[in-house]
Amino acid sequence: MSTAAIELPLFPLNVVLFPGTVLPLHIFELRYRQMVIDCQREDKPFGIVLAKAGSTFMHEETHEIGTLAEIHSLHKLEDGGYDLMAVGLRRFRIVSQHHDKPYLSGWVEPFEDVAERDEALDHLVRHARNLFITYLNMLLEAPDENYLYAKLPESPENLSHFIAYFLEIEDIKKQRYLELHSTQQRFVEEIAVLRREIPLMRYLLFKKPGDDVTMLN
Repeated sequence: MSTAAIELPLFPLNVVLFPGTVLPLHIFELRYRQMVIDCQREDKPFGIVLAKAGSTFMHEETHEIGTLAEIHSLHKLEDGGYDLMAVGLRRFRIVSQHHDKPYLSGWVEPFEDVAERDEALDHLVRHARNLFITYLNMLLEAPDENYLYAKLPESPENLSHFIAYFLEIEDIKKQRYLELHSTQQRFVEEIAVLRREIPLMRYLLFKKPGDDVTMLN
């Protein structure tokens, strides 16, 4: 275990949170109500991790890489539950887990991309950003491309995480992007997905009667 390891609550979910993204949560289980109370009292984040397929209730198995989440906009409900916004901070790797509290906890250490030369990323950043703006426009029907462009993260790594979070792909594929050590590789795979999805979305949005989807292949 590294000297940078910290202990924190772990929240297994069927969703992948990325650094720099936001996830609305409705907390209703007693164990996670206690988790929120403990996080507020100790002024600490919790970790969101993807639950493995086949996990059973109260005995969830998780993937090894997750994201630290900071609690924002906390609202306590009349039934004792909470609504909150979980803001992704940075990735971690689980070193060990335990059930000393009602919820799962673990010791985690930082998990980061390796350093890559800016010139190796410049073309990928421009290509991914432009494709993603097209993708978002079709998803959101946004009229102002310049507004969307300005709202995207500036740093390559943060942009790659942002794109991964919003892609309409299976959670297990998003988990793979979360686990990559390379911003460059993440962009390469995301660009491949965007180049496949954009023509399909365009076809579905603007198809005419009698159009054949096999024309996309």
